[in-house]
Amino acid sequence: MQSALRIETKVLPGNKIEINLPDNTLSTSVGQTVEVIVLLPEQPQLVRQNILEWIEQTRSRGTLRSAEEINRNLQAERDSWDN
Repeated sequence: MQSALRIETKVLPGNKIEINLPDNTLSTSVGQTVEVIVLLPEQPQLVRQNILEWIEQTRSRGTLRSAEEINRNLQAERDSWDN
């Protein structure tokens, strides 16, 4: 029966890793060949989107405010500072 051992380690300078087998690891001896499989963490997939599609989606949500509305909100905020 094939044995497996899961050990996490950090990448060292020079993109090197060091693995220390626990003392209680069965059936290992100095000079024995072992297989090491390195699993890299999954990188989040970036969703690329056409800028024109993004603008259209933003507009369709109806969340855009006019410049006048933004200026009114800013002025109301500034006016609240005086109180």
